[in-house]
Amino acid sequence: MTGAIPFASARFREAVSSLDVICDTPPKDSDRFMSTPQFVLTAEDYARRLPEGCGVVAVYNHPDAARLCHLALYAMQHRGQESAGIATYDGEKINLHKGLGLVSEVFNEKALAPLAGKVAIGHVRYSTTGSNAAYNAQPLRANYRGGHMAVAHNGNLTNADELARALEANGAIFQSTTDSELLIHLLAQNRSNDFAESLASSLKRLHGAYSMVMLRDDELYAFKDAHGFRPLCLGSLGENSWIVASESCALDIVGATYLREFNPGEAIIFRGGEIQRTQIIESPREAFCVFELIYYSRPDSISEGSNIYKYRRRLGEELAAEHPVEADVVIAVPDSSNAAAVGYSSASGIPLEIGLVRSHYVGRTFIQPTQSQRDFGAKMKYNPVREVLRDKRVVVVDDSIVRGTTSKKIVRLLREAGASEIHFRVSAPPWKHPCFYGIDTPDEDQLLANRMTHEEIARWMDVDSLGFVSTDGLMRAMPKTLEYCTTCFTGKYVDGRPRRSSKHMQGAKEPAAQESSTA
Repeated sequence: MTGAIPFASARFREAVSSLDVICDTPPKDSDRFMSTPQFVLTAEDYARRLPEGCGVVAVYNHPDAARLCHLALYAMQHRGQESAGIATYDGEKINLHKGLGLVSEVFNEKALAPLAGKVAIGHVRYSTTGSNAAYNAQPLRANYRGGHMAVAHNGNLTNADELARALEANGAIFQSTTDSELLIHLLAQNRSNDFAESLASSLKRLHGAYSMVMLRDDELYAFKDAHGFRPLCLGSLGENSWIVASESCALDIVGATYLREFNPGEAIIFRGGEIQRTQIIESPREAFCVFELIYYSRPDSISEGSNIYKYRRRLGEELAAEHPVEADVVIAVPDSSNAAAVGYSSASGIPLEIGLVRSHYVGRTFIQPTQSQRDFGAKMKYNPVREVLRDKRVVVVDDSIVRGTTSKKIVRLLREAGASEIHFRVSAPPWKHPCFYGIDTPDEDQLLANRMTHEEIARWMDVDSLGFVSTDGLMRAMPKTLEYCTTCFTGKYVDGRPRRSSKHMQGAKEPAAQESSTA
């Protein structure tokens, strides 16, 4: 199929009475807030999108469900700065408000007031190339023969292009370029009258990473993919009230009690004031994203019974053991490297100082959509403390090097501030391979460690020495109770390399060679 289907098949018309997505004119840049996305997309549009990562939250059986979601999204703003949205069920219909921007820009009292109901889901999303558009903001809402539905998704589906073509052949008309929409169409086209059965069979067709929350009238569904790539935790808000969120920091802000992390392939269904757990799909093996613990999650969030801060501090201690150096001061590249710098300083005995000040009004340069934006963001984001750096041998601790452009600019800032030596230490192994499971990283040819040797990177960055934590050191620092996906460092894809060989899907492109090993 190469074009949109203007009229859905009879089967599809029966399945879907109204997707709030179908319209005739493309959106204008000024259409920031959208309860009704505005144009039809085809399966070919999926071939031009990039994967995305996000934060999700859901509240069940609470009179202030939307407001609690609103607070939780504030706590997870680090997971997405492009758009935010909340959907609620008021007893008759699903209400939705979403738009481009930060949570504080999208929501105010006027926006929250219509979001009535005791069940709500929310979403924040980060920027990806070619996708900074209001029609991709979540939650996604639909009305279909089975009732009302809204979905919010964290992760990335690796077979999205194939599914999109199959669904389009059956009459699906797409509302967005986000793979999250595929589940809605799978459910709408499923012929079973049992929703739990429809959901289970639909999830079996999804490959890749998804931690999702789904509002279906007054019922709430929350579930993880078979490998459990992305985080999703359960909390209690009191008697017969619950919250689900990507991170436990979202529970803290609303005063909820953390209960546990979802298991791979697990679904929890909230209905009738009660909860029901089910293993909705079989889990062949766990593969939790190790980069969540290295960088992406907040350090005060809980993983395996401890704050993530502890694991990052251990990474710094491993770095000091593997890459010792004589120096005068240790500094972090704030903020995600603060804990690792504390660990390096503690293990090495080198004093820890604040050598870089970060502006908290500039977003993460890692997730800016274009290189020019990342370059400008790096200049705005950091400023050196010259009194700490002048004539000093400095150990700089960072959490990762992806493209390397920000790291190079930081080194230049430190040189200009008078550092006599710069020893760069990284609390992640060299990042050599793209992630297809929800962390938006570029193709191999843009990954610095894939293009250059260790020595070439050190020369290019203009540092006196360079050290990455080893994969073994990384595993020593991580909780032993989890199994991890380390694809970005090892190139061993959990399900074999996805069919597309780059992040830019190319439609009918021949599949890349499959890898049978696992991370």
